[in-house]
Amino acid sequence: MATRRLDNNSLAAGMTSTATRQFPCDKCPLQGLSHLQKHEKEEIAFLSGFKTGELVADAGTTVLVEGANSAHLFTVLSGWGFRYKTLEDGRRQILNYVLPGDLIGLQGTLMKEMSHSIEALSPMILCVFQRDKLPALFRNFPNLAYDITWIASREEQMLDEILLSVGRRTALERAAYLFAFLFQRAQSVGMVKNNKLTMPLTQQHVADTLGLSIVHTNKTLKKLAARGALRWLDRGCEIVDEDLLLEVSKWQGLPETPRPYI
Repeated sequence: MATRRLDNNSLAAGMTSTATRQFPCDKCPLQGLSHLQKHEKEEIAFLSGFKTGELVADAGTTVLVEGANSAHLFTVLSGWGFRYKTLEDGRRQILNYVLPGDLIGLQGTLMKEMSHSIEALSPMILCVFQRDKLPALFRNFPNLAYDITWIASREEQMLDEILLSVGRRTALERAAYLFAFLFQRAQSVGMVKNNKLTMPLTQQHVADTLGLSIVHTNKTLKKLAARGALRWLDRGCEIVDEDLLLEVSKWQGLPETPRPYI
């Protein structure tokens, strides 16, 4: 599928009217999730002015591109995406996945340039925030400023675990960890139904995340499927046994404490 890149001009054209918002901050669907921290009324009022609108991205859309200096920050309201880097010959390494509640674009805002790209894995709805209002957040809302610092630190923590997988876990442990990790992240934002999760991942996505060839990935995933941990569907993968994935990966799981979001 060809990717579609959203430049600053197209974003500005699509986000000029805040009157057409479908999800105002005081009625944000993320507020009802128990694993996400609640905002104070004053914070919600500020975020309502910080937010300029919403962006709908189709699957395959390049939301942010490596090297870009975006004028916007985004919070994922719904859908799946992934962060990645590519080499000159087109080889791709998926760094992490983005789910509802995740903040993206902070790196391009603070460092003036994105060092990775972000692509929509499924249709996504993104809340759009104007970069030039970020100093007011840090100046007037220290709790929100702490939340952004926490979010950045959490991303670093997740990348540490992924690097450990690529460097030291066996192929089977890597795959089990990845699916257990995504299952728990999705569960925290209400995406798991009846203790099962369907994800819009292909085996190529898995291979690009684990640093394995597609052949090795296929053999590894067949082993997990044979054990009853997951099963492949026409357009994705269904996780059916989280406990088995945790056992195989030897991973303790994510902390259960509520996490902040913007």
